[in-house]
Amino acid sequence: MNHPSLRTLIDASEGVVKADRIIKGGQLVNVCTGEIYPADVAITGDRVAATGDVSAYEGPDTEFVDATGKYLTPGLIDGHLHLECSKLSVTMFADAAVRFGTTSVVSGLDQFLVVAGPEGVREALREADASPMKIFWGAPFKTPYTLPETTVGFRFGPEDHAEAQGGADCFGVWETVAEFVLNRDEKVLQALELAHRNRLPIFGCAPMAAQTTINALSAAGVRLDHESYTAEEALEKLRAGMSLLIRESSVAHFMNENVRTITEFGAQSRRVGLCTDDMHVADILREGHLDKLVRMAIKAGVKPVEAIQMATLNCAEMYRIDHLVGSITPGRYADVLIVDSPESFVVERVFSRGELVAEDGRTVKAPQAPERTAALSPAFQVAPVSADGIGVAAEGATADVLVVEMDRTVPFVRKGVPMTLPVEDGTVRADLAQDALYVTVSERYGKNDGATVTAMINGFGLRSGAIASSAAPDDNNIICVGADRADMALAINHLSEHGGGQVVVDGGEIKEFLALPVAGIVADLVPEEMAAAEDRLEAAARALGCALPSAFGYLIFLEITAIPEYAVTDLGVVNYHTQDVVDILQPATAAAN
Repeated sequence: MNHPSLRTLIDASEGVVKADRIIKGGQLVNVCTGEIYPADVAITGDRVAATGDVSAYEGPDTEFVDATGKYLTPGLIDGHLHLECSKLSVTMFADAAVRFGTTSVVSGLDQFLVVAGPEGVREALREADASPMKIFWGAPFKTPYTLPETTVGFRFGPEDHAEAQGGADCFGVWETVAEFVLNRDEKVLQALELAHRNRLPIFGCAPMAAQTTINALSAAGVRLDHESYTAEEALEKLRAGMSLLIRESSVAHFMNENVRTITEFGAQSRRVGLCTDDMHVADILREGHLDKLVRMAIKAGVKPVEAIQMATLNCAEMYRIDHLVGSITPGRYADVLIVDSPESFVVERVFSRGELVAEDGRTVKAPQAPERTAALSPAFQVAPVSADGIGVAAEGATADVLVVEMDRTVPFVRKGVPMTLPVEDGTVRADLAQDALYVTVSERYGKNDGATVTAMINGFGLRSGAIASSAAPDDNNIICVGADRADMALAINHLSEHGGGQVVVDGGEIKEFLALPVAGIVADLVPEEMAAAEDRLEAAARALGCALPSAFGYLIFLEITAIPEYAVTDLGVVNYHTQDVVDILQPATAAAN
């Protein structure tokens, strides 16, 4: 990020150097005081020079922007975003988000990190610097996030934190999963203690947290959390001294529940921010990005100025970046939105770093992705998969199997259900009548011989074929769910051979394929093309029988062990509570090998 000298900032804000641009005639939404009043905004370079009567800042070359009858708000800040889950590269995601007023995001870029290491993260940050959207990077508390530890391309530990936390691009410790704190994981505690010494904030991840867990996290210095499933849980985190991020993603819809902490329980909004976490670009283009969340909060009963604060200054303060973003005040980045009114909050024009970057829902310049280096183009090293290589070995004619079951009422949550399934040729077979399908994870980095493990899953509803993705946090190994083993083998091998992506296969044919050549997890597609590809993939999955709200949205999160109660990783089925790989067969039906 550009950091001009203090002398430069002082000269601009005193009017010694005249403004490059002045936005005139608007009503300023001052998120610092909660006021709305007439004020012009002087911009010099990429920073705000002054607000109010700025006639002294006018020069012969000053450009004037007419905002008469409109309202000026700060650019929006997404408080927690896995940008890579959009499947868009940094450049292309910026193109989608800034048109709706999001000018800054907080991200760990953790998916780039596990695939491509620190150099992959540095490349993504350089890409952001050339885009109209800023990334405030938090160093992931460790990688991988999984318990037990799965196979990834790069492991990030205390030694890496010692270097990363001393860098100008590090703004905290990202996504500190509660279980690692509760387990007193020595490497994680070292990273957190280092953050305390460096005065960096610690970002948390504690879904469905008990009171004792919340207390332990607060004592460990966790400053904020984005994973509250109920308003009561959210309120307890606020009461324990943590800040709250209300999440509304493409699949996890928690705004209307968690905003009750303000509208019903009476909690003050000043320590509450907003985030999207994971967004499908089709949803962004149809409904908006963080501006949508502002409108939802207002509709739920939050005062308009408070809702705007939740998307701007509140986020900036909880992350300690309010000296750079979050308000239209001298010295901050000139991220200014021109909106129709605080109540309806329709973003009409977007200025980022002092430049007009979007107008009427379109970006001013077409996005141009940078040339890609080898850092973000690692080869897949998956051992070729055959249909016979997919399955759970068992003896007898049937087997009693612990099947991972999708919870249809709570997003992402997986339970376990016992099922009796047929066994043929020593292998447990899918049973479509019970919606018991195969699920596999293929290790892509060649560190575990590129092996594929198999379990059984319920809830996807496929009547035939298979779906697979190499974009799959927290390790981005290839995850595949299918009714037919031959189709699954084709899907896995296709992704491996083509450098990653998402695919739908049926009857031995590739029905839909989205290539994700950048690290095997994102692509340099313009947002409209990605949205169309997402819609085609989901339609193809529905044609196979999937009735989940988002086939790929649920598929890609199966490897996350921090979500109750079961996950599927390259190690096998993991129990969230015991943090162990479980034997999914009863002893009597397990094959001797």
